[in-house]
Amino acid sequence: MKIEHVAIWVNDLEIMREFYQTYFNCKSNNKYHNAEKKFESYFLSFDSGTRLEIMRKFGIDKKKQEDMIGWTHIAISLGSRESVNDLTARLKNDGYRLISGPRVTGDGYYESVIEDPEGNHVELTV
Repeated sequence: MKIEHVAIWVNDLEIMREFYQTYFNCKSNNKYHNAEKKFESYFLSFDSGTRLEIMRKFGIDKKKQEDMIGWTHIAISLGSRESVNDLTARLKNDGYRLISGPRVTGDGYYESVIEDPEGNHVELTV
């Protein structure tokens, strides 16, 4: 088994698509639009085959991360400590908020955590 895709509600599809394409080399499908349901989405494909679906629907509002129960972050494996360090520095220099790291966690992971354009936590790991 494998996780085929995960999905997230977003406020701005285009900004979020650009972020994941720019920093994580995702490939995007064409936008899906259902006018009747006031719904739009993109599937963003990572090199591993896993996909992230970003979705927008009229009436869905983002809650603050600390107010939510459920998924807390997405972790993306970059393959090496150097890659974690480099992408963390690039994202920080480009104005994205660094939450923590890079560091070795108590359970032995090497990681940093940044916020995407809408404040979702993205864990960069080896």
